[in-house]
Amino acid sequence: MNNADLLKRVDELIQMGNEVLLTKRPMQGAVWFQVAEGPIRGFRSASLSFIQKTYGSEHPHFAEFSKHVNGTFDSDAEVGLSILKVIREEISSGWLTSVKTLVTAEVFADFIEMAEHLLDTGYKDAAAVIAGGVLEEGLRQLCRRSGVESDQDIDGKTTPKKADRLNADLAKVDAYNRLDQKAVTAWLDLRNKAAHGHYLEYESAQVELMIKGITDFLARANG
Repeated sequence: MNNADLLKRVDELIQMGNEVLLTKRPMQGAVWFQVAEGPIRGFRSASLSFIQKTYGSEHPHFAEFSKHVNGTFDSDAEVGLSILKVIREEISSGWLTSVKTLVTAEVFADFIEMAEHLLDTGYKDAAAVIAGGVLEEGLRQLCRRSGVESDQDIDGKTTPKKADRLNADLAKVDAYNRLDQKAVTAWLDLRNKAAHGHYLEYESAQVELMIKGITDFLARANG
């Protein structure tokens, strides 16, 4: 999901929470208000699913929502709405995208370092496969940032697009220039040769250039 999709979904959840509050009624003999059980259970389930997919189950937003939106009082719905509004602000301000980009960059760096180590120790084929994996995931990240769909519908089933399709789609929206597109095509071809056992069709020096090229390309694309 890109930021627009995330904002649309969080707005739907906020609307759901507001509708839950419309069901509040005073509890007999008490000063507290209670809301309808069915709607608040649905609100809780849908919101937790969204927060987990967006932030992960270890994030404080997930823990706070899970802990405090766990009953049928109007205060449960109000707390849930407060958390969702904070999340909406983070998404609309670009904070979430910035954090994900930073984490992704750190993960990419780790795998690139692994590929370099494998190449240095004589495992050019494994190095090419790992570097190619970093490139493909980098293309998917660029798709999210550029508003390009990274999945496609085939016979009613959503499946990830192949890396060469991502490359073509990104070039069409000018996410990068034609020279970069040709380089990406060459790197993906080398990765495929390594993955399918065509080890004699390329040399260690080409893998070294591939790793350096991917590192430079992703740094510029994410800059």
